[in-house]
Amino acid sequence: MTCYFRHLVNVFKKAQIQVTLQNKAELDEIIHRIVGVKYKDCPATWKQVKKRLAENEDGFVAELKNGWNQRQTRD
Repeated sequence: MTCYFRHLVNVFKKAQIQVTLQNKAELDEIIHRIVGVKYKDCPATWKQVKKRLAENEDGFVAELKNGWNQRQTRD
């Protein structure tokens, strides 16, 4: 889980999301949903994340931020 997070430091910063031990799993699930990969399939997720970042990093950041904020408002 979260094997690719170390590569996303700037993405999280742009999305204004602070990664903690408590929220890593939730963020991981959101990212899996964004890229359409079954949860906990880290290699496939990272492959899709890299592709999405190359195509439209700002769009990915916006989706991540939106997914995180929607999750926060449900709590």
